[in-house]
Amino acid sequence: MTFTEWVLLILLSASGASHFGYMRRIQELERKLNLVLTHLGIDSNATVAPSSHVMRLAANPRQRIEAIKAYREQTGAGLKVAAAVIDEIAKNGEGTGT
Repeated sequence: MTFTEWVLLILLSASGASHFGYMRRIQELERKLNLVLTHLGIDSNATVAPSSHVMRLAANPRQRIEAIKAYREQTGAGLKVAAAVIDEIAKNGEGTGT
């Protein structure tokens, strides 16, 4: 093995150990956060009710993307969840009375 290969091997090993440390720390933080949510009686999987603004946007098929963006901004939901919520609102015809 050449000197360069040894250096690369050492750097990769150090990088892997650092990454493993970060992953363990994130897992520990997630565990603690779940304990807090459980203690407070908060369902971490519950969706947040959309605002009247989002409902109006979702009622118009041409504004679907804007509705998804607005819901994500208001709730912090991911793209997949936000799209599902907006599609459900549009499917049920909610928001048309506003």
